[in-house]
Amino acid sequence: MHKLSFLIIFFLTSNIQAQQIKIVSSEAKSSFRGLSVVDNKTVWVSGSNGIVGKSIDSGITWKFMTVKGFEKTDFRDIEAFDEKTAIIMGIDCPARILKTTNGGETWTIMFEDTTKGMFLDAMEFQNENSGVVIGDPIAGKAFIAKLTDNAWKPNTLERRPNLDSGEAFFASSGTNIRTLDKHNMVAISGGVHSNLLIDNKKIKLPMLQGKESTGANSIAIKDPKIFMIVGGDFLNKDSITGNYCFTKDRGKTWIPTKHPPSGYRSCVEFLERSNWVTCGLNGVDVTEDDGMHFRNISEESFNACRKAKNGNAVYFAGGKGKIGKLIY
Repeated sequence: MHKLSFLIIFFLTSNIQAQQIKIVSSEAKSSFRGLSVVDNKTVWVSGSNGIVGKSIDSGITWKFMTVKGFEKTDFRDIEAFDEKTAIIMGIDCPARILKTTNGGETWTIMFEDTTKGMFLDAMEFQNENSGVVIGDPIAGKAFIAKLTDNAWKPNTLERRPNLDSGEAFFASSGTNIRTLDKHNMVAISGGVHSNLLIDNKKIKLPMLQGKESTGANSIAIKDPKIFMIVGGDFLNKDSITGNYCFTKDRGKTWIPTKHPPSGYRSCVEFLERSNWVTCGLNGVDVTEDDGMHFRNISEESFNACRKAKNGNAVYFAGGKGKIGKLIY
């Protein structure tokens, strides 16, 4: 029995320690920040130069396409629902949201806004027909629009949260807004001020803040009470100051880490049990104990990391067309 227990522990430890990132593509001339993993075979990415990419064979081969008429658009977020259907978000000049139902062959404009200062940051969906998009403040209030009946409808000013001067959202990985439960979303802001927006109130985050380049970049949800948030200062990629916080009670209290991520982090994703992964400009870290200790597994730079919605595959997307896959 003792020998069997030792072998099981040895196997699990070896499996965890063996985690690594495999680069599966770097051919596209785009900086990818949008990433959506449908299942273990189907992955979509989106980014600069109007480029969208797709793999339907677990990242072995990729098809990259430039959205016609949007060759200069930066598509910083994408949500895919299967190998045919996806929604992409163009951040500004003007801000647009497009949808394909034929695998990216053609795209239809679902939303367009030419308001001066309009800048979209992230989308989140409960399903193909229900979603929300957030953007930087207009007249001191965060921009919010909701998808219902295949149409995006902006919230009235009265229903948009106030943001402080110098407070906004980062369009770094499409993960600063997440589904909390069937009826609610949770979002995080950054910049001069960094807050958690939840339950119609703002909670100041114990994150680095004070400059336009600081604050929270990404939030991941384990359950309606347990959140992990990462960020820092994207102009100081190796700094670990104020780059992480964790709560088990919806932000009432924050649990400090004994060993934080290895630098500024633009994205975090919950995997399973007590396991999470986070990535940024100087590498990838994992934790197997709900953030008490992070361990660096790669020095490869990535902007986004996402786990399959239906499966266990984990992918990464970054600059210079780089796409990675977690191997373990």
